[in-house]
Amino acid sequence: MRKRQQMILAARVISILFTPFYLPIIGLIALFTFSYMSIFPWAYKLQVLIMVYLFTILLPSLMIHFYRRYQGWNLIELGQRERRMVPYVISIVCYFTCIYVMERLHMPHFIISIVIAALMVQIVCALINVWWKISTHTAAIGGVGGALFAFAEYLGFNPVWWLSVVFIVAGILGTCRMVLRQHTLSQVIGGFWVGFFCAAVAILFL
Repeated sequence: MRKRQQMILAARVISILFTPFYLPIIGLIALFTFSYMSIFPWAYKLQVLIMVYLFTILLPSLMIHFYRRYQGWNLIELGQRERRMVPYVISIVCYFTCIYVMERLHMPHFIISIVIAALMVQIVCALINVWWKISTHTAAIGGVGGALFAFAEYLGFNPVWWLSVVFIVAGILGTCRMVLRQHTLSQVIGGFWVGFFCAAVAILFL
């Protein structure tokens, strides 16, 4: 019994650490590290990361938290398929706002494409959720993989080791979501590949 409680606690911690909203931040850090944008001043890169953090992580997380508290639901109850649409709408609106602000500030297209990729993942997951519950946690880590694949094509670096890390993290995260009984195996795998292809298509073609 104690081992099971420890396993559930570990699964909850990992699920919180790898929130579905982290895709834009991870993508931007990779972009600022591996592309020509590494020469940008640290002050500029930090400002971009803070702005994206506010719009894609902090703001949607707080609004979803207050919505959940207002409804009197716990995290498991919020995870029910029919109750997930409002959180999807909240995050989509926040992502749209972030893209609008970035466009107004005339930021480079590569930077904006990261948030567009994350927005596309959110929209596709929201549409799928109307009929079938899908894992946004694994969709996010899948999006990281898709973004790495796309930028490897653009920038000419070998993504094999980084993609290996992504697959390992995705396996751990997907297992945690199943341990918490939030998703089935098919929902976890489906989420990963939805995120992967959405992010790759958004970055390569948009």
